Amino acid sequence: MARIDADTLNLQERVIRTNRVQKTHKGGRTMSWNALVVVGDGQGHVGAGLGKARAIPDAIRKGVEDAKKRLIEVPIVGTSIPHQVVTSFGASTVILKPASPGTGVVAGTSMRAILEAAGIKDVLGKCLGSRNPINVAWATIKALQMLKRVEHVAQMRGKQPEQVVPWMRKYLEGKEEGTADGS
Repeated sequence: MARIDADTLNLQERVIRTNRVQKTHKGGRTMSWNALVVVGDGQGHVGAGLGKARAIPDAIRKGVEDAKKRLIEVPIVGTSIPHQVVTSFGASTVILKPASPGTGVVAGTSMRAILEAAGIKDVLGKCLGSRNPINVAWATIKALQMLKRVEHVAQMRGKQPEQVVPWMRKYLEGKEEGTADGS
């Protein structure tokens, strides 16, 4: 998979979570911070990163740099994802389902931030198992990487894209008329 150049994109960053951690030494406690950050352009590119430093601004800066290195491209159909996907990372399991236009992002915590940064506007998300924000974030990124393009699946099956995703026809008809919901 080719690496995405972060400098060519108009990326927006969002801090999902900061956490203070301490390490006890012989001379006392050493405090530091870690920050989970997501970057995305709202056009199908998103990345998440974790930064650790002695101060919060440095941790956020390192998290943004890490997220830019981990950018992925997400296939989007209309305002949703092309198909359902279930994946796990650690003890967290994430389920993402496509939703009809107007539904919105029905997901919680770090999953919502990642989906919104990617530009997905209509999706149903559920987190099962552990709700640790870092594991949920990595599981969501993994789920978005597993998504396949509709055109690719249709070509493999020898069908038209509208036959693979039936609700896509309604979206395309609405797009031709000038509305996103087909009415």
